[in-house]
Amino acid sequence: MIIWIMGLWSFDLFPLGAFERRRYMNLVVHKAKHPELHDYIHSAVNGLFSFVEKGLVDRVAVIFFGSDGTPLERYIFKLQVNQAYGSKVDENDLVFSLRSFLVKLSVSKAVSSLLPKDCRWEITAYFRALPQASASKDSELWIPTDTKQWQQPPLITPVKSMNSEPLGLQLY
Repeated sequence: MIIWIMGLWSFDLFPLGAFERRRYMNLVVHKAKHPELHDYIHSAVNGLFSFVEKGLVDRVAVIFFGSDGTPLERYIFKLQVNQAYGSKVDENDLVFSLRSFLVKLSVSKAVSSLLPKDCRWEITAYFRALPQASASKDSELWIPTDTKQWQQPPLITPVKSMNSEPLGLQLY
């Protein structure tokens, strides 16, 4: 959740008081102050959690659209979770890797484009396989996207990658 909020914060789309500074893993991060914004992001994260655990989610993107519906910018988080590790995770290594990922994300403001104030954004999940609607109530929260947004080739700017078993993350 912190990663997505920091991505939104980096584009300066919201009023100055929309986010507050907090500490997480001894780093300064941002938290959404507006209850509806916080709840939307929180429900998206919680709605994806069971699919991530099952290995169904490949990537999660925060996509920014212009007033005409054209995608202007994408923050894509590629997830790799190795479930074989179970409880044998070296927590110190994982925390170190996550901290370095968050540090890079906090300075990624320099590579992000200036977006118009009237743009909209959404959270999009890329599934390896479509979840069964009857298998989970969370699958009802996710709807198929319009394919129009995938018709133009993207310009990809790598921001940060992290690989600390059992978790691997890429941001581009």
